[in-house]
Amino acid sequence: MAANSGRHFLQIPGPTNVPDSVLRAMAQPTIDHRGPDFAELAQDVLSGVRPVFGTDRPVVIYPSSGTGAWEAALVNTLSPGDRVLAFETGHFATLWRDMAEGLGLIVDFVPGDWRRGVDPAVVAERLAADEQHGIAAVMVVHNETSTGATSRVPEIRAAIDEANHPTLLLVDTISSLGSIDYRHDEWGVDVTVSCSQKGLMLPPGLGFNAISEKALAAAEGARLPKSYWNWAPILEANERSFFPYTPPTNLLYGLREALSLLEAEGMPNVFARHDRHAGATRAAVWAWGLEVLCADEREYSSSLTAVRLGEEHDANKVREVILDRFDMSLGAGLGKLTGRVFRIGHLGDFNDLTLAGTLAGVQMGLELSGVPIDPTGLQAALEVLRA
Repeated sequence: MAANSGRHFLQIPGPTNVPDSVLRAMAQPTIDHRGPDFAELAQDVLSGVRPVFGTDRPVVIYPSSGTGAWEAALVNTLSPGDRVLAFETGHFATLWRDMAEGLGLIVDFVPGDWRRGVDPAVVAERLAADEQHGIAAVMVVHNETSTGATSRVPEIRAAIDEANHPTLLLVDTISSLGSIDYRHDEWGVDVTVSCSQKGLMLPPGLGFNAISEKALAAAEGARLPKSYWNWAPILEANERSFFPYTPPTNLLYGLREALSLLEAEGMPNVFARHDRHAGATRAAVWAWGLEVLCADEREYSSSLTAVRLGEEHDANKVREVILDRFDMSLGAGLGKLTGRVFRIGHLGDFNDLTLAGTLAGVQMGLELSGVPIDPTGLQAALEVLRA
């Protein structure tokens, strides 16, 4: 790579750029995690994170990746041999399926084309057919990071209710929390899974479970093995503003500052900003004459846009050119989309000029890579931003 001045453009769909004030907050000295200063910090983050999830109930915070939070959601609510309903919406939904099977669960995996979210009608159909109520949980990835398709969780909840089925609803919000409108309590979600390095504008290292009263009741009978992931001792310690293990103090400092930034902007404004940037990005893609991977306009992601190239072009080569010439990282195609798509992340600490620079770099990279495009793409995005 050629030497570059200025900041690297990190436009993958996570980890995202960390605001300077969050970096400064994390640079504070480590403190006694059993002392009064830590108790104050813990209380701030444990209460402050709830509005971001749209819940009044506890949110468990783990020193973990989002993958750890996936496992926590499963092992705290289910038992060996339980059936779960999952959907092939993309790479990460497939990995969550693999984890469930590895834990000894039986997964009814509904196939998909990696261009759409979960179909609520299929949820209703599968649950209506399950007259013995053998399906213990429905697993949904809210925003599939590999495809840029956002599942309609309120409609999925309505489908479960229509079937009058007691199943739990487990939702992965890893690339949507803090970027796309989400309401754990209002939408009747039982466990919401998330992590720190995307919409929450932190480095990797924190995993989250927001827990409904129904999920907490299910945990009393769940028999999948667990120790580190066990909600019970964590919730007990959290009531005293502490943790049952050594907590990631400096990440919690950063989380407190990130939550303050989100509160200052106001969550409706945060969602509107992400919607607007996503709309401008899609305008550029369409004006270039390229294709947005997500095939249902109701499910366009406001966190990222996956761009599909023709078979004659290698998306990884385009990404390499853009990284080498403009010091910008774009997301790769994952799984069956390897080399077929590149992903533009537009979430987290992000503004109009950053998006304009991102799309300028993408446009120049496409041209330098020999991908035939209409050069009015950038202008189309700017028109959306001006509006």
